Amino acid sequence: MGISVRNEGAKINSNINVTPMVDVMLVLLIIFMVITPMLQNKVNIDLAKTDNPTAMPDADKEDAIVVAVTRDGTFYLGQEKIAPSNLGPTVRDRLADKPGKEIYVRADSRARFLDVENAIDDVRTAGVDTVGLLTEKRQTPGAQ
Repeated sequence: MGISVRNEGAKINSNINVTPMVDVMLVLLIIFMVITPMLQNKVNIDLAKTDNPTAMPDADKEDAIVVAVTRDGTFYLGQEKIAPSNLGPTVRDRLADKPGKEIYVRADSRARFLDVENAIDDVRTAGVDTVGLLTEKRQTPGAQ
């Protein structure tokens, strides 16, 4: 009578298969790359370029009130499109519970000056103390 020997240890694979993990990570990377630009809550505007812009970190805060003026003269308060006649009263309502009355204006570099001026006048008439004009730093060729 013979003894049957089973060698179960020889069937065990001790190598780690990372292919499923890489597949999952690539799918997550693609999802985040697609979703991230959609999370931006700003109206697409080509800001005016300046040599020495003043840093305004408060404009990036979530509770900052930002008025955007596009090149075709459309006004936005945050993400909402707003009629020029309603800009002042709406800003006044939003500032009712805020102690620091500061507004930021993002104007397209090709917007008409009269539209930007009207937006600033409406905001100042609503009782805003400080108006910040947002710009971008001009990139000089060859500078890193």
